[in-house]
Amino acid sequence: MIASVLPTYNRTAFGFVKGEGSWLTATDGSRYLDLGAGIAVNALGHANPDLVAALTEQAGKLWHVSNLYQIPEQQRLADALVNATFADTVFFTNSGTEALELAVKMARKYWYERGEADRFEIVTLEGAFHGRSTAAIAASGAEKMVKGFGPLMPGFRQVKWGDAAALKAATGPQTAAVLVEPIQGEGGIRALADAELRALRALCDETGALLILDEVQCGMGRTGRLFAHEWAGIAPDIMMVAKGIGGGFPLGAVLATERAASGMIGGTHGSTYGGNPLACAVGARVVEIVTEPGFLAEVNRKAALFRQGLEGLVAAHPQVFEAVRGQGLMLGLKCIPAPVEVVKAAYGEHLLTVPAADNVLRLLPALNIADADLAEALARLDRAATALEADAA
Repeated sequence: MIASVLPTYNRTAFGFVKGEGSWLTATDGSRYLDLGAGIAVNALGHANPDLVAALTEQAGKLWHVSNLYQIPEQQRLADALVNATFADTVFFTNSGTEALELAVKMARKYWYERGEADRFEIVTLEGAFHGRSTAAIAASGAEKMVKGFGPLMPGFRQVKWGDAAALKAATGPQTAAVLVEPIQGEGGIRALADAELRALRALCDETGALLILDEVQCGMGRTGRLFAHEWAGIAPDIMMVAKGIGGGFPLGAVLATERAASGMIGGTHGSTYGGNPLACAVGARVVEIVTEPGFLAEVNRKAALFRQGLEGLVAAHPQVFEAVRGQGLMLGLKCIPAPVEVVKAAYGEHLLTVPAADNVLRLLPALNIADADLAEALARLDRAATALEADAA
């Protein structure tokens, strides 16, 4: 008999009833240290008091109205994002997947309005993850994503990750946009170098293609800058944001330049819940906190501390860990055993981590995690690795 919750996830035997900071309390009362943050969602920890206050205050006033009307909280968040980024305009969604759908529509409509309706192809990178809608899986092209789901949405071309020559060859007069993650999350914490991002920006400028950046996982302070592309000194034409921007409340957004968004006029896109007052009140507080003076400097300090400890684990456990990847507090441990085995060993130490492709264990703690909790996480990873070594002996 099928479960009442559709069994599309291989869930653990345990669940949680309460969270505080970087700690979760399970149904049996035991406590777990969370290095997954809901896969980079709880950017400011669980039950963050500032976000609880913002949500509670808004909940007592107004939950939802249609986008047919002015929504002050939405305007406040949009203004904050425009002021802090390259963008001229913002559309709010409920998730990263929905942001992907709009980003694709926006790029194709841009060329349609310029009389080049045949210029609809989107170039993406192998190993990418942009969501699980039909357009998102077509953008990925990976067999595990598309198998069994019938004809794919046309107009996507995948290029091997790290192959600059192939990327250049694939981008030309037929290309509406190039879509990449500055750091692939599901793909194994694989980061495009600053030089590669600059070359990609130059390629798009040369060919006229729009540059779409998916910063759903690597954005909102995760790498130590507000958005990961800032390290390279470039700006996209369109950017997808979600996960951390809501601090745990469902919220996504598409940020764009006026030029890139010029085709999106009244009636071309919509969302019933996107940009609702509850989500935007929380999102506005997240942006306020992450852009406060000194916040990102602290993220970088903690990241350096954590990375140093992880490098020590690699040296101490060469049969388990091979290398450290990533930037800021979006880090990965390249594993020798399958990462799911390391995840299970970490469960034994009441530590939560996230597996990824390319045999990588993702470490995505809250951006404001305490130094003591980072030290405790390293100790628990050390014990988990020791247990794996003992099992293999």
